[in-house]
Amino acid sequence: MNKHDENAGPSGVQQVTLRGPAELADALPYLMGFHPNDSVVMVALHGGRGRFGGRLRLGIPPEPQEWAPVADQLARSLIAGSERRESRPDAILVFLCQDPAEGESAPQTMERLRPLAQRLRTACGALDVPVLEALCISDGRYWSYCCPDDRCCPPEGSPLALPGTTVMAAAAAYAGVQVQGSLRDMEARLMPWERAAAQEQERALDSAGAVLVSRILDVGGRAEVAGETLALAHALMERLGAASASGSAGTDSGDDGLITPDEAAAVILGLQDRETRDRAAEWMEGPEAGTALRLWRSLARRCVGAYVEHAAAPLTLAGWVSWSTGDEAGARVALGLALRADPDYTFAQLLHQACNQGLDPETLRSCLRGERTLRDGEGAPQEHEERRAERRTEPRPPRAPAARRKRKAAERPSPGTASRPGPAVSRGRARDTRRLGHRGAGSRD
Repeated sequence: MNKHDENAGPSGVQQVTLRGPAELADALPYLMGFHPNDSVVMVALHGGRGRFGGRLRLGIPPEPQEWAPVADQLARSLIAGSERRESRPDAILVFLCQDPAEGESAPQTMERLRPLAQRLRTACGALDVPVLEALCISDGRYWSYCCPDDRCCPPEGSPLALPGTTVMAAAAAYAGVQVQGSLRDMEARLMPWERAAAQEQERALDSAGAVLVSRILDVGGRAEVAGETLALAHALMERLGAASASGSAGTDSGDDGLITPDEAAAVILGLQDRETRDRAAEWMEGPEAGTALRLWRSLARRCVGAYVEHAAAPLTLAGWVSWSTGDEAGARVALGLALRADPDYTFAQLLHQACNQGLDPETLRSCLRGERTLRDGEGAPQEHEERRAERRTEPRPPRAPAARRKRKAAERPSPGTASRPGPAVSRGRARDTRRLGHRGAGSRD
């Protein structure tokens, strides 16, 4: 049906001809690096032979009233991103992937999602980019929303090909491309604990926060906390690396067992500072990358209870290391979860956009290497200090966990009372108190 040039990693560019909905459905996990579930996936096509371009994934909005605005936003984002990266798409592929809900059959799932497929087709068409094919994949079967012929697209759906038996599977195996499992499995490695140890970890986060707030509010104390955070994080990386070499760790549960609740709490809270987080991002290549990724994943799992939104920092670092080391699928998953934890987390937004547009992470790696070189005294110290001064922001103290904020909100004076600070002070204080602590969707960094 279409001819695509798929960048397949170390073996270079592979050309694979895909014919019809069946082969498109089979190709989806290889395009994404995992099996999407509960997802809208859109793929840009370029040229008369349909070369694969940018791709975009989003969880299917649970409420149908959200579908129209989401469809418009997805269409604009994919087309604009493709234009920035190379050129305007000539067509788009749409995939809706969702298993049946309880008491629902796969054909009923397909019909329930049909209005969303139509919204996506309309949104793309309104921007003069047609949807070449729209597929629903559910419970091991697929349907085409574009083909009206029951002879090739029956109402009960068509079964997906057996894994590893198609032309795309053969090409992926030849190119060394691996599918990492389902999106659900990949996300589970990064989700907060739900076991009994989560309560102990939350208490450790409470205790660490009570100590760190006052120190970070002090300029000198903030620098000390940053140094302690980075030193502890590096020590934990060395511990993880040594344990893995001895065969006593390497699994997620093994890594978690090597980090105490107090150690995790100190690093999690310390990473809420932007400059500290940026310093930690320098561990993105070479021997440091593997242990750093394990540490960031473990810390993301420790952001439990009222501290779930603190996970944006370690998840973003995990996404950055994954992208830097060539694991784009893992990067997209981690960065997507970071934005789920904090939709306004700017670092995650920028990395997610760059990764989805297929940009080269070497540009950012070069900047971080330069920062490390200047800081280590191998560059021009004065110029380095001037650059740091230009971008330095006021310290932003930890914000109380969500449950505590709700209790305090009821005690605040109503607007217009004499105790209310002036507008400039109020805005600055609100901004500063949002950064290092728990928040709903207010992070800016």
